[in-house]
Amino acid sequence: MAAKMTDNGASADARGADIARIARQFIEAIPFSQALGMRLEEIGDGVAVISMPYDAALVGDPRTGVIHGGAVSALMDTCGGAAVMCHPEALAATATIDLRIDYMRPARAGERITARATCYHVTRSVAFVRAEAWDEDETRPVAAATGAFTVQRETPQGGRP
Repeated sequence: MAAKMTDNGASADARGADIARIARQFIEAIPFSQALGMRLEEIGDGVAVISMPYDAALVGDPRTGVIHGGAVSALMDTCGGAAVMCHPEALAATATIDLRIDYMRPARAGERITARATCYHVTRSVAFVRAEAWDEDETRPVAAATGAFTVQRETPQGGRP
């Protein structure tokens, strides 16, 4: 069950609170996540939703006002990592191995972009993720992604195996 975030950052249950805290720390530890204004919307059981506001400083095409694909890529990558970190197998850390992004259309100028990533399979050393990003029109994705992320598990004593 995913933990929905409220305005004050509280989650629906104790486990959700721990997951949300870890995911928020993960996002805040990445300077470009802060610079892009990323906001954790939902987290839990291998699913993460993160949004990013429109910012004129991120425009890739001044004629159209469209956000640069690199900012969308950073959003989807961060969301994928958060989905891996909150997978039920209690993963400790992750890093991107591979991320393929298919851009379907430009995001509309002035609109918040949201990404949703699902960690759908975990092996001993690799986690696999699917993600989509959209603007205010949730029926037409801006981009779709598939990725592979490293898996680093904690031992029962709190260290790495």
